[in-house]
Amino acid sequence: MRKIKIILEMIKFEHTVFALPFAFLGAVLGSLMVEGTWPTIAEWIWITLAMVGARSAAMTLNRVIDVNIDKKNPRTADRAIPAGLISISQSMLFITASFLLLFVSAYQLNMLSVYLLPIAVFLLAFYSYTKRFTWLCHVFLGITIAIAPLGGWVGTTGTLQGEAFLLFFAVAFWVAGFDIIYATQDADYDRKEGLYSIPSKFGIKKALYISRAFHSISFVSLLILHVVSPLSMIYLAGVLIAGVVMTYEHSMVKPHDLTNVKTAFFPMNGIISMVMLFFTIGDVLI
Repeated sequence: MRKIKIILEMIKFEHTVFALPFAFLGAVLGSLMVEGTWPTIAEWIWITLAMVGARSAAMTLNRVIDVNIDKKNPRTADRAIPAGLISISQSMLFITASFLLLFVSAYQLNMLSVYLLPIAVFLLAFYSYTKRFTWLCHVFLGITIAIAPLGGWVGTTGTLQGEAFLLFFAVAFWVAGFDIIYATQDADYDRKEGLYSIPSKFGIKKALYISRAFHSISFVSLLILHVVSPLSMIYLAGVLIAGVVMTYEHSMVKPHDLTNVKTAFFPMNGIISMVMLFFTIGDVLI
């Protein structure tokens, strides 16, 4: 149990709050728009377990793949694997169990969920290598996490439709935008070690502009979803609140002052995902 606790701390298990609400959002919208019903209790449970398995596997795999990079970086040298608190073999055992949880959960939902698993697993593993050859690594992370709303939609409907992909684009560019902000902390280190990121490629000031552009795309995608779906003003109010929070998030981080990066990263983005879920459910209920 102590080792599991260390692993959960290592992968920042609490950050599941970023993607899980959007998986639920995809499940709710898909179920109502395609099936005309709410997701069943079983679907809620299996989608939750699938998300936990996917994220746990991906984050632990990322820590294993990046162990040599983390050892050299003063900001990450005290992570569990470089610090010797968890071994590679223990981490791989946890990864195997997490992927097994993902597979079992997908199988309990529908066969399309199972058929799409190879794509999801590939992206979950591939992302960790992208910083070695492209500064678009943030976009790859966004695409990977944006599987969440698609997974929720497929999990309840067994289909994919255009509205699901609007959610996909919204989440992909939202995640890519805040990952750029987070990566500003390592711009100098990445440049020195030959690693790729938007802050190390273009500098922190331009990187923050790119982050704002990505968040603008995310915001517009959420607005378009309001236009093409039956969602009403309650959902739109949630989108506007999310936009305000994004704006505030960017006001907290300056090219010459990165002291608030962690605050901008976790609390602000957790608020955005929860606001979108609650206002969407509220819209549907009322």
